[in-house]
Amino acid sequence: MTKQLPEDIMKKAVKGIGYIAHPLRLRILEFLDVNGSSSVSEITKALGEEQVIISQNLKKLRVANLVKTKRKGLFIYYDIYEEYPASIFICIRKVFGYMTENFYFLMDGYKAILPKDYTTMVANQIKLFANFDKMKILEFLLLQGESNVSDIISGVGIEQLKVSQYLKRLRDDGFVVCRKSGRFVYYSITKGVHMTALQCIHKRYDSLQNKEDF
Repeated sequence: MTKQLPEDIMKKAVKGIGYIAHPLRLRILEFLDVNGSSSVSEITKALGEEQVIISQNLKKLRVANLVKTKRKGLFIYYDIYEEYPASIFICIRKVFGYMTENFYFLMDGYKAILPKDYTTMVANQIKLFANFDKMKILEFLLLQGESNVSDIISGVGIEQLKVSQYLKRLRDDGFVVCRKSGRFVYYSITKGVHMTALQCIHKRYDSLQNKEDF
């Protein structure tokens, strides 16, 4: 992972992340991550929502290539399609484990449904960085490491005023940290769901022989 993603690929990635940044859709993906291939009725019963609402959101996830389907007799079953939703759950479970001192959530490979209010909080957090310019800045910091504003502007091709505004928002939301050295301010990306999402997006893109399949 050394090069920034092409602009069209990043736009597709932002769209996918935007679909995840929704409490119910995140809970649907979480259920599939924990339980594997499941029917609409199984998901509906587990999440306690109306079937029509579950079906509508599954359709949106399928359009975004976040879930895939297969038919078994009369029923259609859903599975997670993309890698980054599954990897995001690894990250948020461990964060939850550290927050609550719950040892089980810190174990590699441990899967369990998280509290609804926590999942909602994570969905809202993802929504804060599911933006093309923000993700370009975060991607640059992920690839290049600590950088000053001038380097970021040059690297992402976004005007100075916008970069400064987005860096302030990213810092306020805990996605970056900064330090001052002389007359320069240096920014670094923090660990969390935002970093995991970018790493997984790059991993999937790098793995594709035909990049248009992204």
